[in-house]
Amino acid sequence: MGEPGFIHPSAVVEDGAQVGEGTTVWHHAHIRTGAVVGPDSVIGKNVYVDAGVRIGARSKIQNNVSVYRGVELADEVFVGPGAVFTNDRTPRAVAPDWVVTPTRVRRGASIGANATLVCGIELGSWSMVAAGAVVTRSTRDHQLVAGNPARHHGWVCRCGAVVSRDRDPPAGLADTRCEHTGG
Repeated sequence: MGEPGFIHPSAVVEDGAQVGEGTTVWHHAHIRTGAVVGPDSVIGKNVYVDAGVRIGARSKIQNNVSVYRGVELADEVFVGPGAVFTNDRTPRAVAPDWVVTPTRVRRGASIGANATLVCGIELGSWSMVAAGAVVTRSTRDHQLVAGNPARHHGWVCRCGAVVSRDRDPPAGLADTRCEHTGG
């Protein structure tokens, strides 16, 4: 990996962590040994990236987010401020047989501020989780979910615009071009 774009002096990047070229790491962030952050990403203030976590290229993790072991974020993922990832289905202070339950967030997915993602799920590509949602089930590509527990609220294109509130996705939604911007 090349040189990071900027690492704030108060940030901790442990030996053995990989930070991609052009990536910015802000105040009081902590990136653990074995974590990989892709190029051209932004790691916000007070973000914790646990050992073994993988964050893809051009991703943006806003302030006050902890990305725990077992979480994998693909390229171009957005995580809003205060979002929460879990990695243990039955947490206890003392658990000798603790097992990490993985969570996968696919390319281009967006997670709103203060959303909670219960471990063991997968967010589909370009899906969108509304602010404050509690996600207990996997989402489909381009699916919009909101609420507690999070439920289907429609379908979004790559730019995030709602294109349908129907139960089934509209034809052509998975095309590489955005229906609204043409990009």
